Amino acid sequence: MNAYRQGWTLRRRVVALLTVVLVLLLGLAVAEALVAATNRQNIDVVLTRTGPLRVQGQELVSALLDQETGVRGYAVNGDRKDLASYEAGLKQERNTTASMRELAGDYPGVLRALAVVEERAEQWRADVAQPVIATTESSGPDAGQALITDQTRQQFDGIRAAADTLQDEILVVRQQAADRLNRTSNELVVLLIAAALVVAVAGAVLLLSLDRMLIGPLAALVEQVRKVADGDYRHHIEGSGPPEFRRLAEDVDGMRQKIAQELDEVREARERIEWVNGQLQKQAEELTRSNRDLEQFAYVASHDLQEPLRKVASFCQLLQRRYAGQLDERADQYIAFAVDGAQRMQRLINDLLAFSRIGRLTTGFTEVDLNKVMGDVAAQTEAARQPADAELTWDELPVIRGEEALLTNLFANLVSNSVKFRRPDVPPRVHVSARLVDGEWEITCRDNGIGIEPEFVDKIFVIFQRLHSKDAYPGTGIGLAIAKKIVEYHGGRVWVDTAAEEGTAIRFTLSAIEETEAVPVGRQPDGAAREGTPEGRPQTIQRVA
Repeated sequence: MNAYRQGWTLRRRVVALLTVVLVLLLGLAVAEALVAATNRQNIDVVLTRTGPLRVQGQELVSALLDQETGVRGYAVNGDRKDLASYEAGLKQERNTTASMRELAGDYPGVLRALAVVEERAEQWRADVAQPVIATTESSGPDAGQALITDQTRQQFDGIRAAADTLQDEILVVRQQAADRLNRTSNELVVLLIAAALVVAVAGAVLLLSLDRMLIGPLAALVEQVRKVADGDYRHHIEGSGPPEFRRLAEDVDGMRQKIAQELDEVREARERIEWVNGQLQKQAEELTRSNRDLEQFAYVASHDLQEPLRKVASFCQLLQRRYAGQLDERADQYIAFAVDGAQRMQRLINDLLAFSRIGRLTTGFTEVDLNKVMGDVAAQTEAARQPADAELTWDELPVIRGEEALLTNLFANLVSNSVKFRRPDVPPRVHVSARLVDGEWEITCRDNGIGIEPEFVDKIFVIFQRLHSKDAYPGTGIGLAIAKKIVEYHGGRVWVDTAAEEGTAIRFTLSAIEETEAVPVGRQPDGAAREGTPEGRPQTIQRVA
C-alpha cells in the first residue's frame, strides 16, 4: 500500500494534462468566437452596406443625368414626352437617397456628402429645370434654350462633383471595413493555428507521457508475466511506473504464488484422480458383469422360471377340469386359488420383464407417426372396448422421434386403463389430443371414468401400487409405471391433470421435431372431436358399438 501511495497516479496525471489542454482550447475557442463575431460584422458591412451604397451612388448620378437630359430635350423639341425621363429620374433620385440614408446611418461623412448632393440638385431644379420647363411651355423652345447657358452647365457640373465626392466617401468607408475584415480574418487564422499547435503539442506530450508512464512499464510487466506463462512459476514479478502498475504487479505476483501452490495441489490431485480412475474402471467392469448377470436373470425368468410355473398352472387347470364337482366345495375353491395364483404370477413375471427391458433393448429412434400408432392401439384394444361399448377418438397427432413399439405400448396402456376404470352403466369415452407448448408436444389422454383423487396422483405411477383391490379391477398395477418409464426414456414427463372436471386426464410430453411446422391443438371437451386438423382432413375416430 505504501508503494501505491507514492507519486501521482496514472489517472491523476492524465486528468491534469487533459485539464491544461482543455483550458487552453477553451480560451482559444472563446477568442475565436469573439473574433469570428467581429469578422462577421465586418463582412456584413462590406457586403450589405458599403457595397449597396456604392451601387446606389452610381444610380443617383444616373438619375440626375436623366433629369438634365430630359430638361434639355424638352427645351429643344418642346415635346412633353421628353419630360418623362426627367420625372422618372426625379422619382428615382428620391427613392435612392432615402435608401442611402438608411444604409449610411452609422457613417456621418457619407450622410453629409449625400446632403450636399441633394441640396445642389434641389438648387439646380429651382434655378434651371423649373424655369426652362415653364418658359418652354409658355414661349416655345427657343425661349427655353436661351435659358440654358454655360452658367447652368457649370451648376450641374457642381452636382456631379458633389456626387463624385459622395462616391469617394463611400469608397473610404468601404476600404476601412475591408481593412478591418482582413485584420479579423488574419486574427482568426492565427487563433486556429494556435489551437492546432496546442492540440499537436498536447498530443506529443501525451504520447511521450504514455510511453513513459504506460507503455514502458506495461511492456516490462508483460515480459515478466510471459516468463511465468512459459512455466517459470518461481519468477518474482516486480512492477514499475505509476502506482497502479506497481499494485497490479503485486496482484499478479500474488496470483503467481497461488497458481504455484495450486499446481502442487493439482499434481497431488492428479495422482488421486488416477487412483480413482482405476477404481472406476474396476467398478465399470463389475457393472458390466452385473449387467450380464441381469440379462442372464431375465433369460432365466422368461424361460427357466416360467416353465415350472406353466407346469403348475397346467396341472392345476387339469385338476380343475377333471375333478370339478367330484370333490367338496372347498377343494374346488383351493384349486381355483392355485390356478389364479399361477396365472397372476405369470403376468407379474411378464410385466417385470417388459419393465426391465425398456431402454435396455432398443432398436433406435425413428420418425413415428402417432396417428398410425393410434390406429394400431385401436386394433389392439378392440377386444377390451367391445364389451364396454367404448369409444376411442383422437385429434390429428404429430410425427415425433421415438421407438414405435414402445409408443404403441404407452398409448395401449393408457387407453386400456381408461376403459378398465370406467363408471358403471356409463359407456367409456377416451379422447387423445396434442398441442405444441414451448417446443414440446403435450399429449393428453382424457376419459370419463371414475377419476383419481388428487392425493393419489403421484402414487399411481409407482410400480405395483394399486388404488383398488384386484377383485374390483384386475391387473398387476404396473401399467402406468411402464407408461412413465417409456415417457422418461423418450425425454418427457408424465402427470395427472387434477383440474379435469370429469374422469381422468393424463398428460405427457414428447420432444417436437424442429423441421415440423405444427399447429398447437387446444384442450378439447371429453369425448369431443375437433372439426378438422391443421391439414384440413377430418379427425380419425375409432368406435366399437
